[in-house]
Amino acid sequence: MKFVVSSSELLTHLQAISRAISSKSQLPVLDCFLFDLKGYELSMTASDLEVTMTTRMATESTEGDGRLAFPSKILLEILKKLPEQPLRFEANLDTLTVDIFSERGKYNFVGQPAEDYPSIPEVEEDKASKIRVPASLLLTGINKTLFATADDELRPVMNGILFEFSPENLTFVSSDSHKLVRYRRLDANCAFEASFILPKKPASLLKNVLPRETGDVEIEFDNKNAFFNLPNYMLVCRLVEGNYPSYNAVIPHDNPNKVVIDRIDLSNTLGRVSIFSSQSSNLVKLHLTSNEVVISAQDIDFSISAFEKLNCQYEGQEMEIGFKSVFLADILDNISSDDIVIEMSDPSRAALILPIEKSENEDELMLLMPMMINV
Repeated sequence: MKFVVSSSELLTHLQAISRAISSKSQLPVLDCFLFDLKGYELSMTASDLEVTMTTRMATESTEGDGRLAFPSKILLEILKKLPEQPLRFEANLDTLTVDIFSERGKYNFVGQPAEDYPSIPEVEEDKASKIRVPASLLLTGINKTLFATADDELRPVMNGILFEFSPENLTFVSSDSHKLVRYRRLDANCAFEASFILPKKPASLLKNVLPRETGDVEIEFDNKNAFFNLPNYMLVCRLVEGNYPSYNAVIPHDNPNKVVIDRIDLSNTLGRVSIFSSQSSNLVKLHLTSNEVVISAQDIDFSISAFEKLNCQYEGQEMEIGFKSVFLADILDNISSDDIVIEMSDPSRAALILPIEKSENEDELMLLMPMMINV
C-alpha cells in the first residue's frame, strides 16, 4: 500500500491518539499504531486493550488498500523532527517493511501484522443506549470533574466520572472522598434514565481532543463499554464496573453560615499562606467574622507561620474552619466564576463552594470536607 500525507497533520492526529498506548503493554503489537488505508481515507488506531482510540484523515494520493501496524515511537520521533512537508509511505504487506520518503531522505523500518492487533469491541445492541451531546458541553463537564477523581485501588468506582442521564438533565459527578463535584446541565437531556462511570484515562483523552471538535458527540454505551463518536475521532473504552456511592446523601442542605468572596483574591492569598502550613497536613484555617476572613497557617516544627486578611460578605456565626490547602486550591482553580459563596453549617461538616456567576442552564456544586483544628 502507498499513500502521501502532510507530515504535520499526521503528527497532530498521532499525538492525539498516542496517549492511549500504555508504556507497560504486554503485547508488542500494542506499542504500534494500526494504519488502515481505504481509498483516500487513512484511519489510525492506538489501544491498550482497555481504551482504544481511532482517528481519520484524508490522503493526497494512494495506491492499494491495506492494514499494517507501525511502531509508534519510531514514527513519532521522525515526525516531531521533520518540518512540514508531504511524506510518501510505501508498505509491503508481505514482508511488513515500510519506507517513508521525505524531501531529503528515506526512513525504513519493519511493521507488525495487522491481524495481531486486537479488534475493537462492538456494542451489544439489545443493551445499548445512545445520546448526542454537544462537544463543548461534554468538554466542560469533564473539565469540571476530572480533577476530583480518586486513585483508590480498593474502590475503583471512585476512579472515574459518573455520567447520569435523565429526561431533566445530564449530570457529571466525581469524588475522592475529600472533595466532591457535581456539575449538572439542564440544556442536555434524553428520554431515558441511565448512567455509567467513565474511567480517568479515557476522560483525559477526551479532554485532549474535544477542544478541536465542533458539533455533537454521539455517546453509545452498554453494560461494559462506551463509544464516543466525534467528527474526527472515535474512542472506545471499558467502563468501571460497580455502583457509584449515593453522592446526594453527603451534600448538606442546612448551611446557615455563608461567605461571599472574590475567588482570585482567595486563591492568591491561599497560595501565599499555605507555604507556611505543615508539610504533613497542609492545614489552613479560615476565621470568619462579619466583613472579614483571616486565612492562617503554621508549621510548629519549623517555627514558621503566616496570616492574611481578606474582605468578604459573611452572614452567620463567628467561626473557624480548617481545610487541606491543596484541595481548596484545586476547587478554586476549577471554578470559573469571579465571586464564589462558601456555605457551612459548622467546622466539622462539609462546606459547599458555589459560583455566583453561571448560566441559567448550569448547576455547579463543589463540596470540601474540613480538617480537624487542634485547639
